Amino acid sequence: MAQLTWLTGHDITFPPAERAMSEPNGLLAAGGDLSVARLINAYRHGIFPWYSPGQPILWWCPDPRTVVRPAHLHVSRSMRKLIRQSRMQVTFDRDFASVIRACAEPRHYADGTWITAEMQAAYHELHRAGVAHSVEVWQDDQLVGGLYGVALGKVFFGESMFSRTSNASKLGFIVLVEQLQSWGVELIDCQMPTDHLFSLGAESMSRDAFLRSLVELCPEDASSAWQTGAL
Repeated sequence: MAQLTWLTGHDITFPPAERAMSEPNGLLAAGGDLSVARLINAYRHGIFPWYSPGQPILWWCPDPRTVVRPAHLHVSRSMRKLIRQSRMQVTFDRDFASVIRACAEPRHYADGTWITAEMQAAYHELHRAGVAHSVEVWQDDQLVGGLYGVALGKVFFGESMFSRTSNASKLGFIVLVEQLQSWGVELIDCQMPTDHLFSLGAESMSRDAFLRSLVELCPEDASSAWQTGAL
């Protein structure tokens, strides 16, 4: 039976992700910190932090994993029409602070938020390091939707999205996926399944297959396809 590993000190290594618990699904380790180095190492190995206020930092690698292959993106006719109408504009990395703050706002279907002040500060540092990125959706110069995540090698790890008007976050995601494909990104990690994601072409991938993909697509010496493509 898998046991929870406690991280201590400044050692940023993790136990093999394959050792994650089956119940709760994917819980691998607790403790440590949210330093840039530890977060980058976590993502490269398919691990991400997710915890509630009052809990220690919890690290996860669920099985299966929800992913989108950019080439398999599904865009409905109604969304194509919305894109053509150009009522909303999409930008990248224009206002990371506002996007993560909006993602942290309470949702009507959940109590509180897992995007704590500590998490926001950590991802601001990742953004300054050129690793975390945001997508903004604007309407009449107002921020109406967006998402943020982490780009490493040829993988984009989505973290959270928000929408203040109908289809705003979906539009931002579609534009992002199409741009990532043009930059050579081959896999988008969506972590957990939702009907919203599956309607856009998401699929389930076994943890073993996902981890094998990461070895190929975001090795330690790989530059970010986002940074390379954006230049």
